[in-house]
Amino acid sequence: MKYNFSSSASRQNTNAEKYTLREELFGTEDIMPVWVADMDIDTPEFVLDAVKERLKHPIVGYEEVPSSAFEAQIKWIKDKHGIEFELKDMLYSHSVVASMSLAIDAFSDIGDKVIVQTPIYPPFFYSVKEYKRELLKNPLKQDSNGRYTFDIDDLKSKIDTNTKLLLLCSPHNPVGRVWSKDELEEILQICLKHNIVVFSDEIHSDLVYHPHKHIPFASLNKQARDITITAIGVGKTFNMAGFAMSSVAITNKKLRDKYKQSYNRVHFAQGSVLSHVAFEAAYKNGDEWNKELLEHLNKNYQSLKKLCEKYERKIKILPIEATYLAWLDCRGMNLSDKKLRIFFVEQAKLGLNAGLSFGREGSGFMRLNFAISTLQMLEVIKRLDKALRIN
Repeated sequence: MKYNFSSSASRQNTNAEKYTLREELFGTEDIMPVWVADMDIDTPEFVLDAVKERLKHPIVGYEEVPSSAFEAQIKWIKDKHGIEFELKDMLYSHSVVASMSLAIDAFSDIGDKVIVQTPIYPPFFYSVKEYKRELLKNPLKQDSNGRYTFDIDDLKSKIDTNTKLLLLCSPHNPVGRVWSKDELEEILQICLKHNIVVFSDEIHSDLVYHPHKHIPFASLNKQARDITITAIGVGKTFNMAGFAMSSVAITNKKLRDKYKQSYNRVHFAQGSVLSHVAFEAAYKNGDEWNKELLEHLNKNYQSLKKLCEKYERKIKILPIEATYLAWLDCRGMNLSDKKLRIFFVEQAKLGLNAGLSFGREGSGFMRLNFAISTLQMLEVIKRLDKALRIN
């Protein structure tokens, strides 16, 4: 391997969110934080070097996103995922959540229904409610192996003329699914029939494990392209959330113009010059790093899987196809959600996301971020092993 993920820089005494909020969220600083979805893995040197080079120029002022940055992203997406966008399709955004909020504002009105598929990343709930839209929950269903799928019958039964937007998480956070073409096409046909716009959050699209393959929703066919707002970026793939830069791709001009009305009202501007440089460097130089990162993450996942198999009556790890977020089924421990959280904090000394925060379908589950160094993963396994052994 060219890159070394065995250790990483300490984030103690920095302003890293997952560390500074330990006391507030977990009541103690004596935990390893494995919750918020950024990596305790060093941001690639080729990104940092590009930023250092730019800082040789003594003026850091307002700057437009250079076309070369979006061109690098467009090439990456075409090479990796088989869909080609054009420069005119691309808009800057500082985050996928902000992009989603603008889509809710642009493509629905107060009182309209917006579909979310639970359990789901919490801002999917908050964004809908904050814009005074009605939350239409279409819970995912599980098969006998614990694998999640869409509940198409439930979705069909709930849609009406006031349903305007579907918020798709692809790959899915927190359940780790990579949706198949057949699954996505079922969603597409329903949305076409009912004139529903699709906001497709594809921020985890570069964190997919072999043999699975991410299929952009807009790549299904021309009709899909015409109803899709695609949100993508470097934050998860290269641990660059702190650069606060992602993008939105909208190929349909009518949809793009409507989206830009909301976009322009909040004055998104063009972000930071250093973010532009970092964004472009990641897409131009990150292929090998991305491949080796996935190998490392898979090793971490397999270590966690092995541990869960040891205590399978208490805890199960669901099959993962993408992301670095393990969805742990802890219902075998027979603990309430409150006591389950206490177990992880006080006995395992680990700070995880409570499954209930992803919707009531997450009751009895916990989400663990395994995008950490090898040394940190060994410590997580050690702590969880000890806690499960004595519990």
